Parts: sequence; C-alpha cells; structure tokens
Amino acid sequence: MALTTESEMKKIVRQLAKDDKKFIPIIDAAPLCTIGRKRTTRSHYEVLVTSIISQQLAVKAADTIRARLVDLAGGKLAPDSIVQLSAAQLREVGVSGAKARAIAELTEATLSERIHFHKFARMHNHDIASELTQLWGIGRWTVEMFLMFHLGRLDIWPVGDLAVRRGWEKLHKLKEEIEPKKLDVIGKKFDGYQSVVAWYCWRATEGDSSSW
Repeated sequence: MALTTESEMKKIVRQLAKDDKKFIPIIDAAPLCTIGRKRTTRSHYEVLVTSIISQQLAVKAADTIRARLVDLAGGKLAPDSIVQLSAAQLREVGVSGAKARAIAELTEATLSERIHFHKFARMHNHDIASELTQLWGIGRWTVEMFLMFHLGRLDIWPVGDLAVRRGWEKLHKLKEEIEPKKLDVIGKKFDGYQSVVAWYCWRATEGDSSSW
C-alpha cells in the first residue's frame, strides 16, 4: 500500500481542526495520527485474529488476551500454529467460545486460500468487506478495524464502535449518548478522512494501545 506521509497527515489534521474546532485539544495533546503511515510486518491473518479478539472489549483487555494467545501459539499468530490449538485452549487465555469459532473459521479459510488476501491491496473497501463478512464471526466492525489499521484506508467511519462514540461525546461535551445513525450523518463532512477523526476520538477515551 502507498503510505500517507507525515506532511500529508498534518494537512489532514489541520483540515480536521478547521472543520471541527472541538478536536483541537486532543490534536494538541496526542501524537500525529498513525493510520496509513506505518508499513506493517503483520500478516492479514494476524491482524484479523487481533480484531476478532478485540470485538466488544476495552483496548487493555484485548491487548492482554492477544498477548496470552501469542504466547500459547509459540510467539506468533500464524494459521499453522493456531490450527493446532483447541477451542478449550483458546478459552483458557480469555477468548470466548464465539470468538474461538470465528478464529477457527478464519484459520481454515486462510489455509485453504478461500480468502484471497493477495488481492486486497487493489480491492475497494466494500469488496473486501463482502469477502471477509462471508466468514462466521466477522462483521462490519472487524472489517473496519482491518481496513483502517492494516490497509491504512483513511475513509472508514466506524460509528458502531462504542469508544468512537464516547470519544465524540467527550470532545463535544454532550450530555446524552449519540446514536450511531446520527454520528454517521455528521461524519459526512469529514469525507475522505473519517478514519483520522475516529482515531482522535479513540485517543480521547482509550489513550495509547499496542493496537495502533
């Protein structure tokens, strides 16, 4: 993938501050957004397993479970290692039964090459989503995290993520919870760089994480 340069990201962040001044404090306090700026050495498979683990969990809890699974798998989240682990072993390190099933199906699809990972760099977001969501346990949120943090796509708006909504509420000092549908509409004014907006919403609530 083509990386987003530091100067390009700074330009995007300046635009965000111009479009919504409520983001200025977190922009000043946090590092420059890293989405699309780091060339990852992690495989598509490893990133998807991490996203499955992270579903509906706080960042720190997800990081802890992932670290335990890495140790259990011999130091690396690879399909040929994970396939040797039982669902019971996965549950022992904190992976739920449903997530264990999702990881097992992803592992089988990877080993059988049912998922065409080698084509992803040239595919549109919706085409990647269509392919991945055919697998049990992989839904919109998991695909969004994959597109943002692994493929570096800047135009993802994950309004279904609770921490994104809490961050938005915190930055805008809202007294009531914002509905995903309402935030989805608001996000249209950030067209093309919604991922960056989401990243700063996360920083406002979750702080730092090994996930990014």
